[in-house]
Amino acid sequence: MSDWTNRRAFVTGATGFVGAHVARLLVEQGASVVCLQRDAVRPGTLDLFDLRRRVTVIAGEVEDYALLERVLNEYDVEAVFHLAAQALVLAANRSPLSTFETNVRGTYMLLEACRRSQTVRRVVVASSDKAYGTHERLPYTEDDPLLGLFPYDASKACADILARCYAHAYGLPVAVTRFANVYGPGDLNLSRVIPGAIVAVLRGEAPVIRSDGTPVREFVYVDDVARGYLRLAEQIEEARGEAFNFGTGEPAQMLDLVRRIIRLAGKEGLEPRVMLQGKIAGEIDAQYLSAEKVREAVGWRAEVGLDEGLRRTIEWYRAHLNDLQ
Repeated sequence: MSDWTNRRAFVTGATGFVGAHVARLLVEQGASVVCLQRDAVRPGTLDLFDLRRRVTVIAGEVEDYALLERVLNEYDVEAVFHLAAQALVLAANRSPLSTFETNVRGTYMLLEACRRSQTVRRVVVASSDKAYGTHERLPYTEDDPLLGLFPYDASKACADILARCYAHAYGLPVAVTRFANVYGPGDLNLSRVIPGAIVAVLRGEAPVIRSDGTPVREFVYVDDVARGYLRLAEQIEEARGEAFNFGTGEPAQMLDLVRRIIRLAGKEGLEPRVMLQGKIAGEIDAQYLSAEKVREAVGWRAEVGLDEGLRRTIEWYRAHLNDLQ
């Protein structure tokens, strides 16, 4: 399957950053897209991309089994992309129960609705590199155990295992994504390092690094991410029951990353403000992924390098800076 024209797709989390990009790519490829929206926050990413008028938006929560069953049935959904999640690590630490409700209960409710559906043929569930927790060996591979012990990390590990459980126990055509940190146009969560640093720099302010600047992370551009979701859905028979890392092979240290943003934005006079002199308790020193498995299985590889992705992202925020006031 490679033609999405007139195919029915259901995207949970489509009002969020990554979900909106998946919905956008589906619409661009001719799909009929139904989106689930919990909170009517305006403007959201769907509005910034002028997508709301091009998709069907259903109000409700991913924990609502009856609603999910109705949507899959009434809209003859063939492909499901499950990206709905409470994705803020600090919020998860403050309120683990709401995080577990959305990320764990919401996942098994959706998987059960898909299992009982007579139209769903392909499902892709979003896990995260955070599900791995801490490992000494780098890069992480899919054979590494899921050791996420903090609330967000643990919730994604649970969702990851539940999805693969439904594939192996019930034959559900589902695959799991474990992406590195995603960045790009339209991320309205300015607590994340890349959008926060870009907006600060464009406003002429010193960007803040909420660590000592030494942690190493990997960042993947959101267009590559959206393409990865569709690729797994298109080749679900090759991907069924498996989890796949998606990364670039281009890890970056936080301080170097922010200095790169300053340079690419043409604001060389600014200097990052490093908030801590030592390590944050529980902070992972280095985390990045091997994407060899997904390249071999479905032919996906990152096409946008870090500098090019940051340039595109900076230009988008420059054009939309007034929308973020």
